[in-house]
Amino acid sequence: MARERIYKLLDTQTFCEIGMFAVSRGTTFGMDKTEVSADAVITGYGKIDGRKVFIFSQDFIGVGGTLSEIHAKKICHIIDSAVRDGYPIIGINDSGGRIQDGVDALSGYSQIFFRNTLASGIVPQLFAIIGPCAGGAVYSPALRDFILMVKGISYAFITGPRVVKSVLGKEINEEELGGATVAQRKAGVVRRSENSEQKCLQRMRELLSYLPSSNRDKPPRVDWGDAAMLGTTLFDIVPENPSKAYDMHKIIEKVFD
Repeated sequence: MARERIYKLLDTQTFCEIGMFAVSRGTTFGMDKTEVSADAVITGYGKIDGRKVFIFSQDFIGVGGTLSEIHAKKICHIIDSAVRDGYPIIGINDSGGRIQDGVDALSGYSQIFFRNTLASGIVPQLFAIIGPCAGGAVYSPALRDFILMVKGISYAFITGPRVVKSVLGKEINEEELGGATVAQRKAGVVRRSENSEQKCLQRMRELLSYLPSSNRDKPPRVDWGDAAMLGTTLFDIVPENPSKAYDMHKIIEKVFD
């Protein structure tokens, strides 16, 4: 699932995976730890519209996509590499929160948060929450530049409905607590909420096309073939006499799509 999302986002055949054979050092999963492929997170780099990006995607199939010591180190390595080389960071979160690694997992989250702050203002940080995420899996996106979610399948909350019920005695479902619409309109943390996962990834590609790779670069220039603003037609609409009225609607029609 995580690799499929990456391949949908990146240009065809450009992804280079890092840490493919990483395994968790934890031993309390109740299962063979080697069964958790790549320790539940796919990391690497590739290209979007020919521009290099570093990316990680949590894999919910592997222990719920939850974070462990090695899982965190892989994400930290990707962020460090992006900041060093000056390329955007893209993260796809789909994580339930692993408790088996205990303090090591908590330390891993703190290392990720620390790097989020260091990368801020240096390289673009884009994040998509695709699935139910809680705790640290929500803190990290909140420290980034842009967050996108998918209506109906994405949930972002510090603690889930069962914890809210046990502490406050209030019945609330996932959508009411941290659905895409709530996170965007009420919390104001999410920039966009899309109707499908595919649309969310497409929107992320589009958003990246407007941004420079880092603060050392300028935004990419694209010729959209828009000739509406060329020529002298705007000067014909606006009179030379500043006290004379003119039709603003004609200006808007020439400038906007």
